[in-house]
Parts: sequence; C-alpha cells; structure tokens
Amino acid sequence: MLSIYPPKFRRGDFVRVVAPALSRAVVMEHDHTSRIEGRFAEMGLRLSFGEHVDEMDGLLSSSVQSRVDDLHAAFSDPEVTGILTVIGGFSSNELLPYLDWELIAANPKILCGYSDITALQNAIYARTGLVTYSGPHWSTFGMRDHFAETQAWFMEALFGGEPMDVRPATAWTDDAWFRDQDGRTVIPGDGWWPLQRGAASGRIVGGNLCTLNLLQGTANMPSLEGALLFVEDDFESHPATFARDLTSLLQTPEAKGVRGLVIGRFQQASRMTRDLLALIVAKHSVLSGLPVLANVDFGHTSPIFTFPIGGDAEVSVGESSTLRITRH
Repeated sequence: MLSIYPPKFRRGDFVRVVAPALSRAVVMEHDHTSRIEGRFAEMGLRLSFGEHVDEMDGLLSSSVQSRVDDLHAAFSDPEVTGILTVIGGFSSNELLPYLDWELIAANPKILCGYSDITALQNAIYARTGLVTYSGPHWSTFGMRDHFAETQAWFMEALFGGEPMDVRPATAWTDDAWFRDQDGRTVIPGDGWWPLQRGAASGRIVGGNLCTLNLLQGTANMPSLEGALLFVEDDFESHPATFARDLTSLLQTPEAKGVRGLVIGRFQQASRMTRDLLALIVAKHSVLSGLPVLANVDFGHTSPIFTFPIGGDAEVSVGESSTLRITRH
C-alpha cells in the first residue's frame, strides 16, 4: 500500500483533541490543563476540543456515535491540522465499523496517541494508507518534570521532515506522575537490548500488542508483508501474556513477511526481564535470522518517542545498535 503522509505542523496550527476511548472526565480528576495549554502555546499550536470529549458512561467512555462524530468533525474541519487523543483506554476498536474511510482519506491529518489508540491508527492505515503517529496523548503533556525528551521527539516527528536517529534515553520513569508530580522516581537507563543481530528496513506496523491483535482477521489489520513490527504492552501484560500475544501475531500467514521486530520498554510491574524476553523471542522460527531490538523508548513508561505507523524505518542490531526513522 502507498503511504499517504499528512502535512506537518506549523506554528499557528489548530489541533483538535478527541476522546476515542476514555473520556476527558477521567483525567480531569487530576487537572493539569494549565500546564498542557502552556506547552502547546510554546510550540505555537492552538487547541480545540471535540464536542463530546467530556461525556462519560458506565465504562468511562461515551457512546460510539459521540466518538465517531468527534473524529469525523475533526477530519472534516478545514481549520484543523492535527488530531490528538485525550488518553487511551479499552474501546477504540468499537468505532471501526462506523468510520467514514473516504472522509478520512480525503482529509489527511496528523493523528497522534498510543496504547488503545493503536486499533484506530492501524485501521486508518489499513483502510486509507494514511500514516498516523504513535506518540504522547494530550494528557501526557501535563507531566511537569522529565518530559523534555518526549516533547522533543514529538516536535521532531510532527514539525520536521528529516530522518530521525533514535537514541536510548539515559534515564526513565514508571510512576503515577499524574497523581503526584513531586514523588517521581528516576531510573537510570540500561540501554537497548540487542536480542538478535541483523539489519533490516521496512514499513512500521504496530503499537500496543494486545490492541493490535484485536484487528486480526478483519479488513482493519494492516499487511505485515515487508513490515518492521513495533510492539509494546503495559503493566498488565506479564511475560506469559506477552508471549501468547506475540505468538498470536506471528502465527498469522503474513507474519512470514516481517523483516524485523522492535519492542518497547516494559513497565516494572510486568516483571519482564531481558532473559525472559530473549527466551520468548527465540521460540519463533518466523523471527529466525531477523533483527530484534528491545527496551526501546516507547510504550507505557517515559520518555516515549513519536514514530509513524505506515512510515519507514531502518534497524541494525549488534554491538552498536541503531534505529532510524527514515520517512515520517
């Protein structure tokens, strides 16, 4: 499929914030909007919000119709350059049967978020060819400290067009920062984990692994032929769960066309270790001879870098591993 790249941000652009999964009312229990607004003002971006972002039902979301209407309104509004999600959740895939793919394809715009938004992003790419971006939510910009790298990567990916050379963060965090901005714990970085040597280039498919797997067997699953898989999961995915989810993905017929695997950093509560992850990866013959790089800065820890789903990347794994986003 030919990838369609949306126009990049310029100072003065409007960004529409939508809630395809959890409602904004969920995150407003800890209100960091003033800091968020300040950060977007510094970047020269103006924020507007979907009409239904604060609606909330018993599942902490809003109706399918409300969420679809907000997405369609964002894509169809000529003043909106980019779309940012409030936060993740559990229900973005509910929207897929009701989205107007022709409307989305005719109005290519930046869409950025992660976690549960993976379902929406990969479906948009599969159905329209539009490149979307795995990166911080609107709510992520409320993080007071230890946010500089995340914001720098966001700006490099969404304002610029040059290839991005990704490097491992020297430190990271894995805490409920939104509840306590003062009680943060900074963890020294231990670099990337080169699990299997090799080099490859390809088109990025992926995001949150268990969410991506929800698309299997539907028209919303992007092709894995020629893909570099980027996958991650959160604290609820302990090693056995991650292993079975990865197995499910790699047993699909098109997995034979995968060119490499890049795995995001695990949260501490998952209890994943380098040795366990190496054991999990080594079980899969479809990965034999392919580069596998892990402990990379995306997922549910911080910082996270912004990468294009449907964009191109190169990975080289060895004594000195490299990761470059060649087109975004």
